[in-house]
Amino acid sequence: MRVIVWRRLPGRLKCYFVSREHVATKLNDILSMHTFFKHLSYFIISRSFRNSLLAIQQERAMCKELKTKVLYLSPQSQTVMNGPSARPEEKLQDGADFLNSTVAALKRGEVVAVPTDTVYGLACLAQNSDAIKRVYDIKGRNGQKPLAICVGEIQDIYKYCKVSVKKEMLEDLLPGPVTLVLERAEVLNPDLNPFTPLVGVRIPDHAFMRRLCQMCGEPLALTSANISSHVSSVAVHEFQDLWPRLAVVVDGGPIGDHSRLGSTVVDLSVLGKYRIIRPGCAFSSTVDVLEHKYGLSEDTRQQ
Repeated sequence: MRVIVWRRLPGRLKCYFVSREHVATKLNDILSMHTFFKHLSYFIISRSFRNSLLAIQQERAMCKELKTKVLYLSPQSQTVMNGPSARPEEKLQDGADFLNSTVAALKRGEVVAVPTDTVYGLACLAQNSDAIKRVYDIKGRNGQKPLAICVGEIQDIYKYCKVSVKKEMLEDLLPGPVTLVLERAEVLNPDLNPFTPLVGVRIPDHAFMRRLCQMCGEPLALTSANISSHVSSVAVHEFQDLWPRLAVVVDGGPIGDHSRLGSTVVDLSVLGKYRIIRPGCAFSSTVDVLEHKYGLSEDTRQQ
């Protein structure tokens, strides 16, 4: 959403077009609406935009009371590249600060809400059994439904999964909106999905998420940010009822095309076969890669 804003200058007024995200970024450093307007000398003439600002202020107040951090990730800071050698020097500091805050919460065993390339997710350290239990409790999720893991790089998959497909196939599908179900490695937390020898693994095509995984140095357990069986969330306000039970909510703005389909989940644990567990948002492109490029056939056995 963009609105008209008038700024007071000596002897004249100047017109600007600004976004909610721009103001939200400013509010990260300015504590009150009064000082915000005084700081910028802006006169906002859109009632809906003013209401958006008030909503942000109310979210801040609620989360301060509930000890929940809400971090508004600006569009510029979402361009953080993966790996220190690739990161531009001019990236905004808030991206690094938000990563550090989120990593610290995860290392304490907390649950956080994060944006991905499909829907908003709840994440915790996959190797922390207490944190995993907390995720199930927050969502009201059936204990027999598995959680996927999220890693930052292709090579990380080999640490936590037994991979029987070509590396080139992994690189064609990831990063992206696909969850690959593979045989789990012994190093993975036995309390994570103890009822199955398999595990789903994701590398979201989202710079913040990839860098978060890299900085944690271990996989994240990841599931959608919603009460179990409810629709997935593509904006943080849609799961606001969960905020009191989260340590950090990273607001990356509205996600994608709002399809809410989630990632395409495909089982690659049988050599030469694939089985679609959930069609998701990348069904056609995933099947095309598996069948036409790598010659896999669909596993039609009932499981």
